[in-house]
Amino acid sequence: MDITQVATDTHETVLRIHDAALDLTGFIAVHSTRLGPAAGGLRMRPYGSEQEALTDVLRLSEGMTYKNAAAGLPLGGGKAVILGDAAQKTPQQLLAFARAIDTLQGRYWTAEDMGMSPQDMSLMAQETKFVAGLPHGPHASGDPSPVTARGIFNAIKTTARHRFGTPDLAGRRVAVQGLGHVGAHLCSLLHGAGAKLIVSDIDADRVAQAKTAFNAETASVAGIMTVQADIFAPCAIGAILNADTIAALNVAVVAGGANNQLATADDGARLHERGILYAPDFVANGGGIINVATEILAIDNQQDWVADKLVALDATLDRILTRAAQTDCSPDAIATSTVNDMLLAKAA
Repeated sequence: MDITQVATDTHETVLRIHDAALDLTGFIAVHSTRLGPAAGGLRMRPYGSEQEALTDVLRLSEGMTYKNAAAGLPLGGGKAVILGDAAQKTPQQLLAFARAIDTLQGRYWTAEDMGMSPQDMSLMAQETKFVAGLPHGPHASGDPSPVTARGIFNAIKTTARHRFGTPDLAGRRVAVQGLGHVGAHLCSLLHGAGAKLIVSDIDADRVAQAKTAFNAETASVAGIMTVQADIFAPCAIGAILNADTIAALNVAVVAGGANNQLATADDGARLHERGILYAPDFVANGGGIINVATEILAIDNQQDWVADKLVALDATLDRILTRAAQTDCSPDAIATSTVNDMLLAKAA
């Protein structure tokens, strides 16, 4: 297995992992350890190229720096990606990648993300102790998806209160893009709150299940971006909000679980100019890393600790949205500025 440094001006460390015999190629990116060891999940996707994967891991790891800081965690930002179809991953690939993670000796902790499961994390733990999201063991935190979904649900209600004057979601039309673990859990919470769902996913079976379970309307993968609804909840891949898609939105609120929803820094301002209230993704989707952090930090009373952190995270979003309204500014700009101030204060 070859582990090579990738030149970077924006991150502390970026590694390329390659093992031709195992058909394994991936990247580990440590964006910042200013607040503590970098933490962020491992995802596996059939990227179109190595450059696409590298771009994704760089954006995702930076996003984790902001997410962990916004959640008040003593953790920095990191991420890892493997190129390939997750349905075809092998134990040998995961074990080799775990050995690569171990070379960083705790500067980066991994956990499950897209294409990974708690069982995969358990396998990787055979080769490195710097893995969380395990299904069993001391301080095991398991699948973070339900907690991620709970945090997003809280964020949707808080953002709805700021936009509509009430957090009540009964009768609200919510378009959910992506029905993976997080999206499915979120749909259940929204349905329980009386929301009317419009759903979309690349997997037709997931769409059919949601249609039946939640009496949901359905939309095509492309069409979900233009349906008329009160709230759009992106829960799939990132960089979906750009000049073209923002112009086509027919919603009043964007609040979802996908990472790095804005294609560029200017897109937060574009949403604001259109009068669409945006819950910054690195605040709205912080529940998962809060859950994982109980394992990394060896928290004993996990349930209460997570509950307290979710309340604090929601309060942070409330302050961001309040400040954005007071200054007539994009919530993303307020959130980014807030976290940057925290990082600068830590450096001082």
